[in-house]
Amino acid sequence: MKATRQAARRRPRRRGLVTGTALALVATVVLVSLIVVLRSGRDAGTANAAATPVAGSQETAVPPAASGRKPPTASPAATVGAPTPAPSATTTPARTRPATTRRPASGTASLAGRIRPETTYRGTATHYDAGTGDGACLYGPSDDLMTAAMNHTDYESSKACGAYVRVRAADGASVTVRITNECPLPCAPGQLDLSAQAFAELAAPSLGRIPVTWSLLSPSTSDTVSIRYKTGSSRWWCAIQVIGHRNPVARLEVRTGGGWHRLPRTDYNYFLSDQGSGCGGAIRITDIYGEPLVLNGIALRPDAVQPTRVQFAQHWPPPTERSNPAPARAP
Repeated sequence: MKATRQAARRRPRRRGLVTGTALALVATVVLVSLIVVLRSGRDAGTANAAATPVAGSQETAVPPAASGRKPPTASPAATVGAPTPAPSATTTPARTRPATTRRPASGTASLAGRIRPETTYRGTATHYDAGTGDGACLYGPSDDLMTAAMNHTDYESSKACGAYVRVRAADGASVTVRITNECPLPCAPGQLDLSAQAFAELAAPSLGRIPVTWSLLSPSTSDTVSIRYKTGSSRWWCAIQVIGHRNPVARLEVRTGGGWHRLPRTDYNYFLSDQGSGCGGAIRITDIYGEPLVLNGIALRPDAVQPTRVQFAQHWPPPTERSNPAPARAP
């Protein structure tokens, strides 16, 4: 009897234990399910955020090392012995900026100084007694007195010597002159001091001074270039002058053992070799358009004009001869 009562008391405890265990299992299942759902939602949100960048943001590629992925490695068969293609004529190597070459327009001088072709300058014209036609350029006497003296600034240490200039007055009258002299200060930039004969082609000499425009000219001519060594020239010292050139001369070089040697230009229009380098040898002259002429067989004969058979090419006439554009002041 006593044993039966004890058995009856133990049964409710077993039922409560079973019920508690079942509840614990249910709670565990619910918790696991909730964790799975939350993790899935977070992963889905992350994927959407990576696929859709924020408006206005910049996307930056993640390098393989930072993303935890190793970069693909090419197989040895694909790299060993494989030639590197050479760049073609139209291929620009990486990190190399292509060189830019500016070519001057037709008639544009690449070696010109202050006086440039295809440019019209504004200034004044005066006149003087040219005498025999000689001047600071030291060309010597001449029967052609259609000459002018260039102002000191645009004379540019004799670089203007021998240039042909078309001068035009306000009423349209024009005359072509050759620069044989320098007009010293206070002659202003743009000013031309014409021979009395040349000024008379534009206006009455009694006016004394008139406004003009002028432009560099590359004239037609049957003359050829001549060379003259200055008095006193020898193998140890010489000065060389170019005469009869169609276009202004930009430089003169003489041939030496080390190649071509450029001579400095004096303000009296000679190129000087004060150490005698190249005196009596080959001469190369270049005009302001960059055209070189090589002169061989020029003897070292002081104060003798020695003609050649060559001449610089003719270029386009000045703008006043084509479209008469608005002039500009000399620089």
